[in-house]
Amino acid sequence: MDKSSKSVDLDHIDRKIIAALRRDGRMTVTDLAKEVGISKTPCQVRMRKLIDTGVIRGFRAVVDPASLGLDHVAFTEVKLSDTREEALSAFNAAVRELPEVEECHMIASSFDYLLKVRTADVRRYRMVLGEKISSLPHVASTSTFVAMETVKDASS
Repeated sequence: MDKSSKSVDLDHIDRKIIAALRRDGRMTVTDLAKEVGISKTPCQVRMRKLIDTGVIRGFRAVVDPASLGLDHVAFTEVKLSDTREEALSAFNAAVRELPEVEECHMIASSFDYLLKVRTADVRRYRMVLGEKISSLPHVASTSTFVAMETVKDASS
């Protein structure tokens, strides 16, 4: 079953579980159950259902990229030379293989994709752009916007 294509019915308890886990994914089931107002076993059953249906896609550590020396962020517009389904699929598969690309979004605009690229510095970004992004299937042109400061992101 394709978990991403099916809407899941969520009640107010499910939504409280999701909100609590988004704030603290390491919360124990006991603490989670207490916070949402149900006992431990039903809480575990609901969590399992949220995981099995793909509502909760996983748990991970949120790492400070600057502490890893990855504090250069650029947004790259990508225009493709071919936008037929086969070309899009080839681009999608190839871009998923680039560790420097944190996010890739197909855009309804004058360009086709918007990439969020994280590197150590502008020199490294220039190498990634020239050697990797520009070499992706069907890339016709790119345009870059460098982030000066991150005011809000998913972990904020």
